Amino acid sequence: MPPRPAETIALRITRTLAERIVAGGIEPGAKLRQDAIAEEFGTSHVPVREAFRRLEAQGLVVSEPRRGVRVARFTLEEVKEVAEMRAALEVLALRHAAPHLTRAILDAAENATRAGDRAGDMQAWEEANRAFHRLILAPCAMPRLLAAIDDLHAASARFLLTGWRAEWEAPTDRDHRAILAALRAGDLDTAVAVLARHVQWIGHTPRPAGASRSMSSRSGIASAADSAGKTKE
Repeated sequence: MPPRPAETIALRITRTLAERIVAGGIEPGAKLRQDAIAEEFGTSHVPVREAFRRLEAQGLVVSEPRRGVRVARFTLEEVKEVAEMRAALEVLALRHAAPHLTRAILDAAENATRAGDRAGDMQAWEEANRAFHRLILAPCAMPRLLAAIDDLHAASARFLLTGWRAEWEAPTDRDHRAILAALRAGDLDTAVAVLARHVQWIGHTPRPAGASRSMSSRSGIASAADSAGKTKE
C-alpha cells in the first residue's frame, strides 16, 4: 500500500493523542517525546510536529523552550473560561441550527441522551453527551464555529475525566430533555437559555484535579449536577 499523506498521519496522531489526554491516559505535565511518537506511528518527525501544533491550538499541550512539549495543566479559572466560551458559541450555533432541525435529528439527540443515562462509566457518558450536542448544533452549517466548539468540548471533557472520574455516577440529564422539548415546541428562546446554563455548570463548581476523596460527590459533581438540572438515579 502507498504511504498515507503526511497530513492524514498528522490528523491521526492528533486525534489519538487528544483522546489519550482527554481520557487521562497521559497526565497533566507529562512530556510528549517526539521520537517515541514517531516510532509508534511509523512516521517521520514532520507529522508529529504538526500534531503537536494542532494539540497546542486546542489547548491540550504547551510547547516550552528547551523543555519540549508537555500536556497542559489547567486551573479553575481556565475551567470557567472554557465553560463560558462554550455557552456563548453553542447558543450562537443553536440559533443558526434551529431552522434546520428535523424530527429525525431530534430523535437521534434523544437517543444519545438515553445512551448517556445508561452509560457504565464517565467516558461513555461524556461521549454520549458530546453526541447530543453535535447532533443539535451541526445543522448550523458553520464549520469554523463547530470546530471551535469541538475544541472547547474536548477541554471540558478533560476537566471532567481528570477531576471527577473517581466520584462519577450516571446522571439522568433533565437539561437535554428540556432543550429537546423546547425545540420540538418551537420555543428557541427557552432552548438556548437552558443550553447556556447547562454548558456553564462545570465552571461554577469544579472539583480540582487531585483533590482528596473526602471531597464527596455531594460537594463535587453532585452539587454541580444539581445546579445544572440533573439528578442521580
